[in-house]
Amino acid sequence: MDIFSIIGTVDYGALLPELFLLGFALVVMLLEPFLPERYKPVNFYLTVFGLLAAAGGSLWLWNRAGVNFGGMATSDNFAVFFRLVFIAGTLLTVLVSKNYLASEKFANGEYYALLLFSTLGMMFMAGSLDLMVIFLGLEVMSIPLYILAGFRKADVRSNEAGMKYFLIGAFASSFFLYGIALVYGATGTTHLQEIYNQLPTLQGRGDFLIYAGAALLTVGFAFKVAAVPFHMWAPDVYEGAPTVVTAFMSAGPKAAGFAALLRTFALFLGDYKEAMVAVFWVLAVLTMTVGNVLALVQSNIKRMLAYSSIAHAGYVLVAVVAGGPDGVSAALFYLLAYTVMNIGAFAVVLAVEGKEGSNQIGDYRGLVNRHPYLAAAMTIFMLSLTGIPPTAGFVGKLYIFSAAVSANQIPLVVIAVLNSLVSVYYYLGVVVAMYMHPSPAAEKNQSFYSLPLMLVLALTVWGTLQLGIFPQALLRAASDSLVGLF
Repeated sequence: MDIFSIIGTVDYGALLPELFLLGFALVVMLLEPFLPERYKPVNFYLTVFGLLAAAGGSLWLWNRAGVNFGGMATSDNFAVFFRLVFIAGTLLTVLVSKNYLASEKFANGEYYALLLFSTLGMMFMAGSLDLMVIFLGLEVMSIPLYILAGFRKADVRSNEAGMKYFLIGAFASSFFLYGIALVYGATGTTHLQEIYNQLPTLQGRGDFLIYAGAALLTVGFAFKVAAVPFHMWAPDVYEGAPTVVTAFMSAGPKAAGFAALLRTFALFLGDYKEAMVAVFWVLAVLTMTVGNVLALVQSNIKRMLAYSSIAHAGYVLVAVVAGGPDGVSAALFYLLAYTVMNIGAFAVVLAVEGKEGSNQIGDYRGLVNRHPYLAAAMTIFMLSLTGIPPTAGFVGKLYIFSAAVSANQIPLVVIAVLNSLVSVYYYLGVVVAMYMHPSPAAEKNQSFYSLPLMLVLALTVWGTLQLGIFPQALLRAASDSLVGLF
């Protein structure tokens, strides 16, 4: 099919969210050089409006599944669900960023445009039906993240984070692209459904290429979701990047990586299911265990949350191993819950770090005496990340573990539960510091303790409790997003 034939099949109504993001990203980027300093906040409002418009377009597409670009992309409910997760994470990040950008004197037009472009790439990944489109989305998402990680130009740690993320990311992308080449060599196509249809005919003659290609694709996905042993970049990048960027990276890109992974493997495993399940079983165990064990010894809260993020990727991999409608819908719900509670936790980190930029867990000693609302919010997020009721984290883990039990993955569930018990120590260690230790002698300057940040905290606390106490609507939406996939 030539390019003109593909363009002729485009349904622009099904691309409304992407078109809104692209349009507003271009407007914000092009306006930046011409706006006087006093009008710079216009970029913030344009970005928020663009995200809300994209959210409205996504909701309009619910139950309006269709394919685009000659069958290379879709707007099914699975893609719509993830679009809304990405938009929610980006919107919360934008709100948190407003005062931070002014304090750091960042070029906010560039910053907001990069966030929107990265979110656009995530949407491509979630709606892809072709490996090449997944790769395109991966690069559109990643390149802005490399820049954002090093956005604090005068900070050596930020420069190091950006360079390290770029080099390792480029290396992982090459693995992914080579994996696509091997799969294409075995099947003659990069379209997921056509690959799936050809798998039964490849038994005995194309096994090596398929297994090698799947292994390299898995490396690419594992890097994006920070699964062990492809997690090494996460702690250094999370620590060195600006905290608002770390909040964004910890949620959206991880969800996008899992969206593409689920679309590629959980829905299209076919006759190679047993081998891939074994691979993801090992990845899940390593990721949960290494993430939780290394988080135990961290004194920097951003590094601790980085290893925590690795561990949570392991829990989602448990859902991937479980497979089927229950496993995939459990993964969707958990990724939404994780986005809400993790960005909330990083909002507290941003408020506490102050002008000095210190992120030691020791800075949280006696926080309840100085800022009781911050301490209360952080307690809720730590309990949710641990998986203690009545929070979103508890329901998410319960749903994942139930799906794994139904799939007869009992040993994996036992390992996951033990890992959750290990995480109690370092999550509740922050709570103990806030409530049971005296305040440090010198109080930090709360320079980012602002109205937008407080709004984000209110929304994320409400979301964490709402998903924990009344999860039925979102659980139903996660299940409905799989209509027509199984």
